[in-house]
Amino acid sequence: MTFTKRSISWNDAILDFESYLTIERGLSPNTISGYTADLKQLIAYLDHNQINQCPIEITSETILDYIYNKSKKSKKSTQSRYISCYKSFFNYLIFENLRTTNPTDVIETPKLGRQLPTILSVSQIESLLESVDLDHPQGIRNRAIMETLYGSGLRVSELVNLTFSNVFFKENVLRIKGKGNKDRLVPIGKVCKFWMNRYIKETRNHSVIENKFRDIVFLNRRNKSISRVMVYQIINQAALICEISQKISPHSLRHSFATHLIENGADIRSVQLLLGHKSITTTEIYTHLSSSFLRKVLEDYHPRCNTIS
Repeated sequence: MTFTKRSISWNDAILDFESYLTIERGLSPNTISGYTADLKQLIAYLDHNQINQCPIEITSETILDYIYNKSKKSKKSTQSRYISCYKSFFNYLIFENLRTTNPTDVIETPKLGRQLPTILSVSQIESLLESVDLDHPQGIRNRAIMETLYGSGLRVSELVNLTFSNVFFKENVLRIKGKGNKDRLVPIGKVCKFWMNRYIKETRNHSVIENKFRDIVFLNRRNKSISRVMVYQIINQAALICEISQKISPHSLRHSFATHLIENGADIRSVQLLLGHKSITTTEIYTHLSSSFLRKVLEDYHPRCNTIS
């Protein structure tokens, strides 16, 4: 889409920005929808306050007022996300020669403390898995979903989009399309493979499925693509049954997958490849999670930890 500086509107600029994020940067639909949602919140703020500034006219002061006043009750991480989104958007406008400056350059990003994710113990994972009622019509599917999330460390978006075209049972491998549409190969463990096969043979193969959903592995009770929200509900229902006090999500199984690998001796580079992390610094958080594990490492390997001279 071609713009002139006088004709550009927020909606048109966002549509073109979405195309840029898809084609040029190869971002996932989920990431792009997040950018769009944050930009539309800014537009709603401008409309509500009758601020008539188009994308090439909006000032640093206006954006700063929105971020630190309109959203002052938001977490620092939310404010940081807004700034990151708007910085990318205005950099895109500069790239298209629609602006010469980025109004977010003078806005300081809030300093974020590193938050450790929720990790379940091995016994909690076992309780979670065993809590599933296999006599329920979706019981075997739910068990297979949790076994796959924990057994292969998938993101929930990767699980709901998993297709039979990318499942290779003979080779015991899943081909996963992760963030940025980057593919990676993830092994399937014996337990995960068992429950996936059981779900396919005992549940899925007895369902009437429309052509457009036949390649999707995990389906809802209407035999259509299962949603991320439904997977979240499945995990939380199991947590309630097990009386797990922590607030958990499907991502908690991915965090637990990585932590348990490292606690059992896996090297961080291998875990990075399994998780599909672009940077190893993202994976390094899992080396800081278990104080008891780190204490044992110190006691076992440091020459003077347990010696008094």
